Amino acid sequence: MRYADSERRKLVNRLSRIRGQIEAIQAALAEDASCTALLQQAVACRGAMDGFIGTVIEHHVRQHVAGPDATDEDRARAAEELIKVVHAYLT
Repeated sequence: MRYADSERRKLVNRLSRIRGQIEAIQAALAEDASCTALLQQAVACRGAMDGFIGTVIEHHVRQHVAGPDATDEDRARAAEELIKVVHAYLT
């Protein structure tokens, strides 16, 4: 199932903010910022990306695994897809 326009806009806005965070890290590195400053920015960026991933996972579960219109076969396929992605993310 596709994203509603409002959900898609929120995700695109979140990715735009993440892009800004990455650009700030690049600028800080170019300006020879301290390791601590770079790590703080990288951790913040990672947290933002984790939030994005969590939102996409939630959408997948709600729409494809627990969705009322999904067949048992659809649910099994969606669950397997999610397991593969989460496993790849965590390892």
